Amino acid sequence: MRKLGAAVKLVFSFVYALVVANLAVARTVLSPSLDIRPGVVAFPTTLSSDLAITTLANMITLTPGTLTVDVSEDRRTLFIHTLNIVSSEEVVASIRRTFERHISELER
Repeated sequence: MRKLGAAVKLVFSFVYALVVANLAVARTVLSPSLDIRPGVVAFPTTLSSDLAITTLANMITLTPGTLTVDVSEDRRTLFIHTLNIVSSEEVVASIRRTFERHISELER
């Protein structure tokens, strides 16, 4: 039952992130000035299974404005390209809060 609750939270978090990201990308695209700061962020993950890491990487990639570019050989770091970096710490915190903690609950 605990895993079902975590799965439901993950789905709702993902859908919410999709809506927010789509609006942010649409605002950027429709803006007369292209005021973006793209870059790559190293995301240290606490996930250990291949399935959990793949799920996280795919959720990041499916969210507009972000793309998982690579996973380190030791599978402890994901490299994520983002359309607009305010701070790398904010990107990491957002992914942890939105996706990783729910996936981690499913991994246990």
